[in-house]
Amino acid sequence: MAPLDPAALPEAPDARAALLAEENARLRRICAALIERVESSGLPGGAPYAAFEHSVLLAEQVRERTETLQRTLGELQRAKAEAEAANLSKTKFLAAVSHDLLQPLNAARLFASALEEQPLPDDSRRLVGNIGRSLKDVEALIGSLVDISRLDAGVLRPDIAPFPAEELLGVLAEEYRQMAAARGLAFHHVPTRALIETDLALLARVVRNFLGNAIRYTARGRILLGCRRRPEGLEILVGDTGPGIAPGQQREIFEEFRRISASREGVDRGLGLGLAIVDRISGMLGHPLGLVSAPGRGSLFSVTVPYARGTRSSVDRREPTPSGEPLAGERIWVVDNDAAIREGMEALLGSWGCRVLAVGSTLELQRHASETAAVLMVDYHLGDDQPDGLEVAAGLREAHPGLPVVVITANHDAALKARIRQAGYDCLLKPIKPLRLRLLLTTLLGHQPERRPAR
Repeated sequence: MAPLDPAALPEAPDARAALLAEENARLRRICAALIERVESSGLPGGAPYAAFEHSVLLAEQVRERTETLQRTLGELQRAKAEAEAANLSKTKFLAAVSHDLLQPLNAARLFASALEEQPLPDDSRRLVGNIGRSLKDVEALIGSLVDISRLDAGVLRPDIAPFPAEELLGVLAEEYRQMAAARGLAFHHVPTRALIETDLALLARVVRNFLGNAIRYTARGRILLGCRRRPEGLEILVGDTGPGIAPGQQREIFEEFRRISASREGVDRGLGLGLAIVDRISGMLGHPLGLVSAPGRGSLFSVTVPYARGTRSSVDRREPTPSGEPLAGERIWVVDNDAAIREGMEALLGSWGCRVLAVGSTLELQRHASETAAVLMVDYHLGDDQPDGLEVAAGLREAHPGLPVVVITANHDAALKARIRQAGYDCLLKPIKPLRLRLLLTTLLGHQPERRPAR
């Protein structure tokens, strides 16, 4: 039947309505037949048209849920960005606060060390020793908080450079030998001639933690600091005759806020972050850690460091033995904008027999331009209206070619340490460790021509 032609419809309303109703019924029959044919042509038991309707409904549900998911993901991304910004802000805050805290702490350490060099009654000497140990505890706590924050934020970047392993281990041996002796422990150090390549400051953080724990948890016996040559690198070892660690605890102690329970006085002064930081640092540097221990038989911690490229050993470069004679009468320039630190430096260096000129700016130093110095010690941050320590050192080097320079800073940034090393200067991080300073000055005044990595 041909479709109804509207022009052929009669003019009478009743007749027109009847024809339209008949045409409507015809179209309904056609649609029903088409639907039946479509459904009957599908798979047995299937209903393609119903499936089509169901698919349309599912598509709408998928669209709605996709929009909901996208909104949720957007909120999560905003929350993640806010969390990352807050973490970075926390890191910057801790770094700024730690710098401000390290300034008076550095001065206090200098004053306490200068007092220890003075002839004092036994009671006073014990008090000064207690002050020094308490300041070291504060330094360790601040350092742990800042380190874990910088590691969490991913802003800690290693400064990789080659250096003789003994340059670090010899200094640590001298420092911790005294600490071990104060606790009645024997300290044995086996020197090495190996040349390694890593971040000196970060490796020092690892080995210091091993040594500090060994002394803290060992009631009697001895401490060992030594090395083994392995095909893959130099294995630096710290052993003790302490209580040992049960196998079930050996993984746990590298987790944050985990500490070994012990009855010795003073063992609970930390936050339980030391070995967690060691684990993070070794992972970042790619230096495998090792631990061999058993209850009642002591512990042996180790870290394996790659050899410097192209060689596995170096000439004998042993740190000189500290004594007052090499420093007596030597002229030392100190540039630092903190008056307390200048006064502390004058007291400490003066106790070693040095002649110290401590100034707060280059303008003050210009009044003594005609004089010469054996060593320049300059703080990196000299104030907003002052050039930084590298600029000051460069200017003085022009007037005094070959002047040994020690840059002092609380900034652990790898790029800064690389700049200091490239300029041919030495670097000490705040708070200054008096023994490290004394050994460095003794070496510089011993006219050793080779420059050494920043520390």
